[in-house]
Amino acid sequence: MRGSPVPAGLCFLLSVLGAVAQQTGGPCHLSCPLNAHCINSTHCTCKRGYSPDSKKPFFNYPFEKCNDIDECKPPYSIYCGVKAKCHNTEGDFQCRCDSGYKLLSGKTEFKDASENTCQNITSQTQPTEVKKELQQIVDGLESFLTNNTLWGTGEKSEIASRATFILQDVESTALELALIAPEQKIQKIRNKTMAIETRVVSNNCSEGRRIFSLNTDANSMDIHCDDVIQGNTQGPSAVAFISYSSLGNIINASFFDEMAEKDRIYLNSHVVSAAIGPKRNISLSKSVTMSFQHLKVNPRRERTICVYWKTTKEGSHWSTDGCFLIQANESHTKCSTTHLSSFAVLVAYTNQVLCAVVAGALHFLYLASFTWMLLEGLHLFLTARNLAVVNYSSTNRLIKWLMFPVGYGVPAVIVAISAASRAHLYGTPERCWLQLEQGFIWGFLGPVCAIICANLVFFLLVLWILKRKLSSLNSEVSTIQNVRMLTLKATAQLFILGCTWGLGMLQVGSAACVMAYLFTIINSLQGFFIFLVYCLLSQQVWKQYQKWFTVNIKSKSEAETHTLSSKFGPDSKPSEDN
Repeated sequence: MRGSPVPAGLCFLLSVLGAVAQQTGGPCHLSCPLNAHCINSTHCTCKRGYSPDSKKPFFNYPFEKCNDIDECKPPYSIYCGVKAKCHNTEGDFQCRCDSGYKLLSGKTEFKDASENTCQNITSQTQPTEVKKELQQIVDGLESFLTNNTLWGTGEKSEIASRATFILQDVESTALELALIAPEQKIQKIRNKTMAIETRVVSNNCSEGRRIFSLNTDANSMDIHCDDVIQGNTQGPSAVAFISYSSLGNIINASFFDEMAEKDRIYLNSHVVSAAIGPKRNISLSKSVTMSFQHLKVNPRRERTICVYWKTTKEGSHWSTDGCFLIQANESHTKCSTTHLSSFAVLVAYTNQVLCAVVAGALHFLYLASFTWMLLEGLHLFLTARNLAVVNYSSTNRLIKWLMFPVGYGVPAVIVAISAASRAHLYGTPERCWLQLEQGFIWGFLGPVCAIICANLVFFLLVLWILKRKLSSLNSEVSTIQNVRMLTLKATAQLFILGCTWGLGMLQVGSAACVMAYLFTIINSLQGFFIFLVYCLLSQQVWKQYQKWFTVNIKSKSEAETHTLSSKFGPDSKPSEDN
């Protein structure tokens, strides 16, 4: 890397202090050291480009010294662009082109990478050398993308700085490669990291070619010819359009500072860059149109935002300044911009309240299902255990009293605590469910894993009890038969509510699609399985239906008998035929 930029806060503070010092310098009761000014006649402060030994912005020590700041070394490391280096001067710095290169303006110094127009003045540089440099930048990008230690630690300022260097280096190198071989009007470079297309334009725009279209990885850009040649530029001009396949995983939506709830947005396109040269102007006379292909299908209820990578003294981040949405559908978004930079498409998840409510309701209902499965396992265990205990009825009544408070109360408490602590983590951009951030998903997985483990223990204990009881059958045969039926039902319920969720957890790798279909189909049949086990296969339900049917037939027969007796009366006799 070529170093990191000046820390935003320190640069800003030093510049402000320097400006204040220049405005308030004058008669002072203190003797300020060399390269310092007086402030309000009571304190001294170093001039811009200098820093005190004490590192304090204001001081009144008689022996304080103001030392020159080397902006070209860490922690400042001013970036001057490709083929140029930073050179420190007393109280300042300058950017100068490398040996064999010069500015198009003829000047020898400049201040910022955006002013870099360093061009080769010898005939030694070949396209293969520039391609070699581009390959080195690509290798640096690969190293950056795979450096989990860097971007996994949350040091956003360092991540943004390195990403900015990469974007600027690739743009400059791509333009240089295009201008070194201007006879190749169109050049395309592609690898697994990025795709580049460059277009060389002569110093005048023909009437038939006023708009140039560049395409990379299903993304495209339309730019006007007048903005490419930049007026009175001597020689050919070039435009570069670059698409990064995975850089968006690093400089993601969390770098968008214009929305408070960053967990409600996500980046839904490749990061693309656009640049023109040899003059690196970024302001345009006419709007540029860009089309982005979505990484995910964009639902209609989500809001699409066009953004660009904004670099300031305070740092780099995504911003909407000068970017406008033209249209968006499920697969593509079209944006317009009045300046050149790096761009992307963000999606803001709307309908948040309803989705959060749905996620909370599902959280409660699923937890309630698993809690009732735990109660079923507990009831099974106590039933088997009480085969040899006299107070079976009292325990049974206690379980019935506890079932509803525990079955619905415990899930309600868990959901209430989750919502009170992290309500914003209910609902994700893709689905109305719990988010994975901050371990929030364990508010569901934790109780579920504990319940499955507890039920496994219950079933092992029940099987051990049944093995002992079945070895010596006695008058309790009917009770044991009930326990066996209860075991069958509980096992089926364990399969319905436990095994199917196991399929959901197996949605990884090449079998993810198959597991997703199985998970969806089997879970959609849970209601049918419960009806099958607890209604159609239940002896108690069939006996109750038989009892109801018998009572109903008996009541109907009695009603018909009563009708006949009322019709003829007790003393009436049937007429006899003579």
